[in-house]
Amino acid sequence: MSELKGKAVLITGGTGSFGKKFCKIVLDEIKPAKLIVYSRDELKQFEMQQQFSEYKNIRYFIGDVRDKERLLRALNGVDYIVHAAALKQVPAMEYNPSEAIKTNIQGAMNVIDAALDRGIKKVIALSTDKACNPINLYGATKLCSDKLFVAANSYSGNHGARFAVVRYGNVVGSRGSVVPFFQKMKESGVLPITDPQMTRFWITLEQGVRFVIKAFERMHGGELFVPKIPSMNIMDLAKAIAPECKTKVVGIRPGEKMHEVMISEDDARNTKELEDCYVIQPAFNWWDDENHSDGTPVPEGFKYSSGDNKQWLEVDELRKIIKNI
Repeated sequence: MSELKGKAVLITGGTGSFGKKFCKIVLDEIKPAKLIVYSRDELKQFEMQQQFSEYKNIRYFIGDVRDKERLLRALNGVDYIVHAAALKQVPAMEYNPSEAIKTNIQGAMNVIDAALDRGIKKVIALSTDKACNPINLYGATKLCSDKLFVAANSYSGNHGARFAVVRYGNVVGSRGSVVPFFQKMKESGVLPITDPQMTRFWITLEQGVRFVIKAFERMHGGELFVPKIPSMNIMDLAKAIAPECKTKVVGIRPGEKMHEVMISEDDARNTKELEDCYVIQPAFNWWDDENHSDGTPVPEGFKYSSGDNKQWLEVDELRKIIKNI
């Protein structure tokens, strides 16, 4: 039984792809006392209200994570927070860096401060594979956010809010992902490919949501949880979506990597391997090394990269996943 049952839960960015799937699963299976969607787009909230009209314990709160006073108001009586709000489109963030900083970094600081001031029990922030050894602004802002949430445990004391981070790869079918883009482009008969060797980690929305829910159960505060998920090659994805289409290599865009990394060799020194995930432990003196005692330290020189992953999705598997999203 999830500890979210019968509690008040708030999710920032709750009208996004992850947010809606999180709300659906939590409302159907866990039965919180109240689930608050905190986001800044009134149209998306209105549309979500139509989709979720059968649920009586969901609330909608218009607000921006940049606005700490509004966050403080929204967090009255809340027990748990999922922080999913972010600006994440890589090209847009390269062109509008100040906006990324305001939402992804200052917004993270506001969530932390408000959680500490309102006596929240636990907070989980969503991260991205692009935060590991970042080469674009989006990844850099999310790395800053990750560091803020880990360090926030230093301020909460022994009985205050606990903060943890979940980091995973590309979400199948989420807004702005390659799947809907390829599905649209197949009408032209040609799929643009950045590089035939490019790989990415892949996770479904449902897997991401359930991993976050499980992280609430096992977090001590300060961890960065990384799920064990498969990789896919971009050419295999093209074959799965539109085998009849030709492909055209267009080159890697600014800010892109050939392979994504979720745990670097430097992070590996503080990483334990569990059955279904890795846990990057904080390098602070308040951290108890006996936490996650069921885990095993990863070997020297370990790196978790989409390019040399042990799990791979083949064309048929990709086709099945895409069919069910």
